[in-house]
Amino acid sequence: MKPLSFTEIVGHILWQLWPVWIALVILFTLSFAFKRRLGLYGKLFDSPIGIIGFVLVMFWVFTGVLGGHFGLIVTHDPLTQIVGMQKKLPGTPLPAARAAGEYSWYLLGGDHLARDVFSRLVEGAWIVVQIAPLATLFAFMVGITLGLPAGYFGGRLDTVLSFLANLILAFPVILLFYLLVTPEIVETGVPAYMAIVLFVFPIVFVGVLLNARYRTQPAVRTPLLIVVLGVAIWIYLAVVSSNGWLVDTEQLRIPGLPVWLDRIDVPGNILVVFVSVVFVNAPTVFRIVRGLTLDIKTRDYVAAAQTRGEGPWYIMLWEILPNARGPLIVDFCLRIGYTTILLGTLGFFGLGLPPESPDWGTTINDARKLLQLYLHPALPPAFALLSLVLGLNLLADGLREESLRD
Repeated sequence: MKPLSFTEIVGHILWQLWPVWIALVILFTLSFAFKRRLGLYGKLFDSPIGIIGFVLVMFWVFTGVLGGHFGLIVTHDPLTQIVGMQKKLPGTPLPAARAAGEYSWYLLGGDHLARDVFSRLVEGAWIVVQIAPLATLFAFMVGITLGLPAGYFGGRLDTVLSFLANLILAFPVILLFYLLVTPEIVETGVPAYMAIVLFVFPIVFVGVLLNARYRTQPAVRTPLLIVVLGVAIWIYLAVVSSNGWLVDTEQLRIPGLPVWLDRIDVPGNILVVFVSVVFVNAPTVFRIVRGLTLDIKTRDYVAAAQTRGEGPWYIMLWEILPNARGPLIVDFCLRIGYTTILLGTLGFFGLGLPPESPDWGTTINDARKLLQLYLHPALPPAFALLSLVLGLNLLADGLREESLRD
């Protein structure tokens, strides 16, 4: 077998991504067909910038989910080293691949440890898709839960919460990440304590949201809260527990969910990075929500709700928050991009994720030692990181443009 030409490499990659193309076609067909019924999401398709950004974002989302999770795109195990493929150029055929029933080429070449760059690129997208959106969502729940009462009630509560947020924001982000994910800090159990505290906020947010909405309908509220909060607490304990313990250090041991009930296995290093991202992003979200609340609480419809006798939490969650959704949605997209960059930075500096991780930052760091001789291991993950963040920024611009027209 001879090496593939550039055109053949592109053709093979496009063919390998066939599940992504099908998913994109289905998504856009349905979105365009029903866009007038889909609110702000449907209006996004009236913005060329928004469409371009959405295509880039969903391309990497589908690549991560279909390729990294379901394995429909990867050609080799991203951690497997194949003898003779070290630092090989893109399109290099594998020795005796067909006889062994394996894929016949390294489409984007091999890295310094003879691993497939293409498969590591796809697997790295799955790591980003897992961490960045969920961590940003959790950060928003923390920021919203604290920012709404701070802006609505003001006074000492606002002063204390604003001081704590400013205190966290005073630290340089990279230094703060470094302090949170270094092995010495992890061994003290600090990330575990932070996870226990931070992951309570989504439960509080959902509970208060439902209670405020159905406060006058106890027959609906009570069973709904029991079911929703029961599931939420189980998920919370399953996420923060490890081998039956919430905290398991030399200084302190706190029992958690029994092993037979713990059906959600989050690797410790992923959990540490996740908690760090939430902790760093939550203060900024808090300040945004607080500022929006200070502005919106002076509007006439808030005064009307107060006149009707609605409670403070109902007004905050069902009057103020929906009218702040435009700026928050835009910031959510931008913040996912910031989180993606932070994950890449952590990987590049070898922090948090394991050294063999196929995340884009680690892959770029591994390849930078070869830049004088070989570009192919570093360029694909760098381009992937660039295109995903660019797509998120364009998507945010499109959403901002359409939200201003409302």
